[in-house]
Amino acid sequence: MPDTISNSPILVAGTGPAGLITALGFAHAGFPVTLVGPEANASDGRTTALMNPALKVLDRIGVLGELQPVAAPLKIMRIVDATRRLIRSPVVTFRASEIDEEQFGLNFPNNVLNPVLAKVVEVSPGIDWRKSLVTSWSLDGDTATAILADGTSVSGALAVAADGRLSPAREAAGITTAKRTYPQAALVLNFGHRVEHGFVSTEFHTETGPCTQVPLPGNRSSLVWVVEPEMAKELAALDDAALSVKVEERMQSMLGRVSVEPGRQIYPLSAATPLRFAAKRIALVGEAAHVFPPIGAQGLNLGIRDIDDLIDVALKNQGDPGAAAALAAYDFKRRPDILARSGAVNLLNMSLLSDMLPAQMARSAGLGLLGGFAPLRAFFMREGLRPGSGFAALAGGLREQIRR
Repeated sequence: MPDTISNSPILVAGTGPAGLITALGFAHAGFPVTLVGPEANASDGRTTALMNPALKVLDRIGVLGELQPVAAPLKIMRIVDATRRLIRSPVVTFRASEIDEEQFGLNFPNNVLNPVLAKVVEVSPGIDWRKSLVTSWSLDGDTATAILADGTSVSGALAVAADGRLSPAREAAGITTAKRTYPQAALVLNFGHRVEHGFVSTEFHTETGPCTQVPLPGNRSSLVWVVEPEMAKELAALDDAALSVKVEERMQSMLGRVSVEPGRQIYPLSAATPLRFAAKRIALVGEAAHVFPPIGAQGLNLGIRDIDDLIDVALKNQGDPGAAAALAAYDFKRRPDILARSGAVNLLNMSLLSDMLPAQMARSAGLGLLGGFAPLRAFFMREGLRPGSGFAALAGGLREQIRR
């Protein structure tokens, strides 16, 4: 084995947003951190919608201020049934003002988010960034060691796997994963439009999956359009003018004339849930811990909650943050949130793909109840932002009624 050149309490593998936020979060909490992975991707054309609790984390680690000018607030979120099926759901509109919030969150371009996070990591005195890929892992009772492509190795009492959906660290820990492949692919692009979006994000539900428009600054929006894989290729092959027409039609001309921008990307859709979220001194965060379709802006928001909970567990186990008891506590803390969110998203996605009337009726009834019953809608909005806050608000309302 190569000589170990770094030994920190916390070793973070992965330099996507989840890995960079993990490194900054642990460093802010006072832990020396070794981060391993190549330069952050500055060419990702996607955007990331982060809800208010995640924004508080970005503010705490010192990056929100630089990101806010390039982000657009999400003040209203809407679900539109654009299927042609017999049973269709009513339009459901969620307004942040209904739960006394100015906004649900902000939508960031990834080609700005990633470089800003990386820049703050570079100047953080508590982070040693080793810009090399991990070729293999060695796990023993006391440390997790990553052997790097440059011939060196690094170790930590706790290794955080923020290395993506295929996670070599997860594999090294022997954590098995339940996987599902969907007959869907997401076409991702940004576009300009004639009509102002008014900071409204609209999710069109179609027979092939959701088509979600999310505001960007100015008269621009990002789009995640889920279709069959072959259709995604056909759409991506169109010239700008033809694709602009297709996008405008799909969005029911809601934003007027559309002009797509360069930089189309296609991502096959799948779902994956590990049977454990930590083992053998490795804890999973982000897509190493959960993969599901892009519905409801859950992905990185769920990952940031992983990071926050892991830091909280590590602070309570500073003597050995990677000990078996600490990892068990992290697994116990994250399991309900991850299983509930991923299960709900996968169920909704499958209901869109299903031609069975019971599935269509259940989806229509559920969305109809949300749209027509304000207290339930407020509950789901609060739960969507902060797990447990919806129940807390209900309990508070009951206490208020009793006092009256």
